[in-house]
Amino acid sequence: MVESTVTSIIPPAPAGFKSGFIGIVGRPNVGKSTLMNQLVGEKIAITSPVAQTTRHRLQGILTTDSAQMVFVDTPGIHKPHHQLGRILVQNAKMAIQAVDVVLFLVDGSCAAGGGDRFIADWLQNPQVPVILGANKLDQRHQSQQIPEILPPGSSPSHPIDASYTSLPNADNWTLVKFSALTGLGMDALQSLLRDRLREGPYYYPPDLVTDRPERFIMGELIREQILLVTREEVPHSVAVAVQHVEATPEITHVYADIIVERRSQKGILIGKGGQMLKKIGSAAREAMQKLIAGQIYLELFVKVRPKWRQSSHRLSELGYTVEET
Repeated sequence: MVESTVTSIIPPAPAGFKSGFIGIVGRPNVGKSTLMNQLVGEKIAITSPVAQTTRHRLQGILTTDSAQMVFVDTPGIHKPHHQLGRILVQNAKMAIQAVDVVLFLVDGSCAAGGGDRFIADWLQNPQVPVILGANKLDQRHQSQQIPEILPPGSSPSHPIDASYTSLPNADNWTLVKFSALTGLGMDALQSLLRDRLREGPYYYPPDLVTDRPERFIMGELIREQILLVTREEVPHSVAVAVQHVEATPEITHVYADIIVERRSQKGILIGKGGQMLKKIGSAAREAMQKLIAGQIYLELFVKVRPKWRQSSHRLSELGYTVEET
């Protein structure tokens, strides 16, 4: 379940129970959010083909009989071009400093790129174990093979991995291959991550899958639909603010603002006769109804806030601040 106003009881951990925080780091569009959703078994992080889809640090919680793994999904590390980008990258770096294990996620369907090498350089002196996760195995011709886990210093049999195992400090990393989209290799990944954790308590009630409230997830589901149906400059210039949620036994009313930087972007989002906004709202409402398992009434308002990504005041209003570890 998603965190709500009801406080669940955190039980004492049994003997031998393991727990800890696992930071998922990687360049944009390698599948971090898809992996998060696959691991916790529920959609808590939005996904889209648009780079830098993830903006907020989101924690996904997987609790088994023997361990509680708290996954920290971070924004893709990239070269920032505005204040929002600088905040996102700073938050990603700060999040990794406070975890017990780092999962460095790469696109295993292609060779390593400059972004991967940049992150590898940044991880040269880690204080915690680093696992190199080669995602998108489903996009390889050999994806039918069972993924292998390679300990530090081993030579991979899969030729595409050579560019990744030659990254700086990769000799000290364990390589694991999987597909976050299909779930191939998830059991092996979970086992490997659990082995890297120490014995510890429950950090969250066992029935929670994220530390974020439903209101936050609702806003992200709206933004996901905008990312999926708009193109070019619009997705990066959009923010969503859920202003009011009113729940009754029959239906939940949600009122949200969509923030853009230019009037032309507002026109694109509304569309001819309001058809684009209707399409966004309909798809977002369906996703929200799955989230809460109930009926949703959704009303969207598009507002223009020039250069909001460069304004510290606007960013703070929308919840984009440097997060504490």
